[in-house]
Formats: sequence, C-alpha cells, structure tokens
Amino acid sequence: MMIRLRIRLALRLTIFRIAWALIACAGCAPVRTPVSTSPAAPLLPVYVGTYTGGGSRGIYRFELDPASGAFSDPVLAGETENPSFLALHPNGHVLYAVNELGTFGGAPTGAVSAFAIGDARGNLTLLGRQASGGADPCYLTVDSAGKNVLVANYTGGTVAVLPIDTDGRLQPASVVRRHEGTGPNKARQEAPHAHAIVLDGAERFALAADLGTDRIFVYRFGAPTGNLEPNDPKAIALEPGSGPRHLAWGQSGAYLYVVNELGSTVTAFRYAAGRGALESFQTITTLPAGFSGQNKAAEVAVPQDGRFFYASNRGDDSLAVFRIDAASGGLAAVGHIPTGGRTPRHFAIDSSGRWLLAANQDSDSIAVFRLDPVTGRPEQVGQPLGISKPVCVLFGPPSR
Repeated sequence: MMIRLRIRLALRLTIFRIAWALIACAGCAPVRTPVSTSPAAPLLPVYVGTYTGGGSRGIYRFELDPASGAFSDPVLAGETENPSFLALHPNGHVLYAVNELGTFGGAPTGAVSAFAIGDARGNLTLLGRQASGGADPCYLTVDSAGKNVLVANYTGGTVAVLPIDTDGRLQPASVVRRHEGTGPNKARQEAPHAHAIVLDGAERFALAADLGTDRIFVYRFGAPTGNLEPNDPKAIALEPGSGPRHLAWGQSGAYLYVVNELGSTVTAFRYAAGRGALESFQTITTLPAGFSGQNKAAEVAVPQDGRFFYASNRGDDSLAVFRIDAASGGLAAVGHIPTGGRTPRHFAIDSSGRWLLAANQDSDSIAVFRLDPVTGRPEQVGQPLGISKPVCVLFGPPSR
C-alpha cells in the first residue's frame, strides 16, 4: 500500500539519523560536510484503465517512487465500465475515460466519462457521461486549453468532439465525422475503424488513424466551436492491409510516426504544419529478425527529449526500441526487450523520460522499466504489479 511505501522511506531517514547520533556519542570528530535537506522527489501517481468484469471494476490508481521504481498496491479510484483509454485535463484536476461499449442510452454508441480528481489520494468522483458519437470508443485527446475532448470510435468508424464546461463536465458532441472505406483484410477491415485521434502542435489540425481503411484522415480543428472540417486532401493512404492504429509526434512536431497494427510496422511521415499535409518516407518493422508467429503492434511513444521511439508488440510480447535521427527523423532499430508479461496493449513514459510502465493485458500485470538515458533500452525493475486486464496507463500530476 501507499502507506507502506511512505513508511519505508521514513524508516531509511530515521536509521540515518540514529547512526549519526551514535557516532557523536562515541566521541568521533564531527563531519563538516553539510547533509542535504532537499525533500525527496514526489511520488508519481499512476491511473490504470481496464476492461471490467471478472477481477476489475474500473479505473485503478497506484504510486511509483521515482527514485527506486517501487510502487504501492493498486486501489480502485473510480468505478466505471470498460475504461479502456484515459486522458487528463491540462489543469490536472479532471480525468476523462472512454467507456468502450456498443450501446449507451439505448443508442448504438459508447460513452466518455468525466471524473474530478477530488482529494490527496487521487480518488475519482464522477462528474457525468456523454455519448461518444459511435460504438466502442477507444482513444481520447484533450486540447491544450481544456475546451474539448476528441474521441475515436472503433466500431462506429467515427471521430467526434465533446466540448468541456468550465467545471470539467462534458457537453454533447458538437460534431461527429464518419469515415468511409474498407481494406483487404476482410476480418478486420470490413468497415472503417477509427483507432486514434491527435492534434498537431499548433492545434490547427486533428489527425485520425483508421485501421479499417488504411488511412490517416486530416481535419481542420476549430477549438472555439468544437468543429472538425475535412482538410484538402482529406486523407493519406498507407500500404493496403497495414492497419494504422496509434500515432506519436517527434520532438519538433515535424515528424509523425504511425504504428500499423496488422502489418507490425511503423511508418514515418514528414509533416507540413501550414497545410496539415503528410509525406511518408520510411516504413520499418516492429519485430525482431526471425520472428514468424502471429503479432499485432499496439502502442507507440516518443519521450520528451525526442531521441528514441518505442513500440509494443502483442504476440512477440516485446518493446521495440528505435533511435531517432535528429537531422532526418528516420528510425534505426536498437533492439527488443520482453515486456514482462503477455499482450502489452499499452505503455506510458513519465515526463522525466526515466520510467516506462507496460500494461500486459493477458497476464494481468504492469511491468516497471528504467530507461537507459544513453542507449534508450528499458531494464525491468523488480516484479510486475498485479492488476486485472490493464489496457491503459496514465501518469497523473505528482503527489506532494
């Protein structure tokens, strides 16, 4: 538990003080070097989205010690159905979660829930829910002004904007855009499947990866009105059957990286911010040489320093590590690290770039990794944390 973690830290300090007192009593000469009185780094709160039923009831929370990688026991922070993707309001006081459902309020749509982060322990209080504008929502983005939530609906094949009230509550969707098209994989690409939506650095454009159509759709985003208007051109096509899933920006915002779930590849794009235009220049596998089994690529991330790129593999159950060339934005493979469990659907990197948490859905665990600042390679620390069906990890504001 969190209390146990705090007790361990306090005991280390107490033992240190007792040792110095014993030395003084023995008549030893005093040591003139001053002892640092700087406070310990605050613990990092972590929220976990899950698939509910069985052992899970909603969103869980634990704390990570940034000095050691130790963690407290997870506790239920907020009860809700299938909160499979999470996002924070920029003020750090409201958390948003998709409810990955096929129906809500009698309509063929899922929902998005808003929670107030209400106390020092980070417990969540439900503010309300709104329809997501399509079935099975799976991804959220909050604009930097905290005015809108953008959501991708997988089965619905739609993207939508839900305006945010001043208290963090959600309003009904201001716009819903439905994608069109199919792909060659009849089992997975029989219809559009919007899988992610992100904003560019200036928040003039929203880019949506659609697994079902092998396209990235580009929209002009109007924050004041919560609007999405198709850009010209409205989409860019990827290799047929690749199945684009999630997206990550390079440090400068001049490059966009897209992980392709069905092809187990990453495609790198140059981005022209003035026009919202994409130009692909590299596609590279996420798998190690010689792998011949079934695999679905899942999550991608670029730490804040922009030097490395990470992708997760479900099947190989690994983290693929790439170095980013600062001049060209190109990717070079560094290696593959086991994720410490099965089916790493999601992972997250803290703001310092030192810690990576991998959510292993089918082994009911979250593994903690320390990132090497020179090589970028993750090193697992300790044993994984046990939690039922973790599918999203989100670092919250530091505890004080």
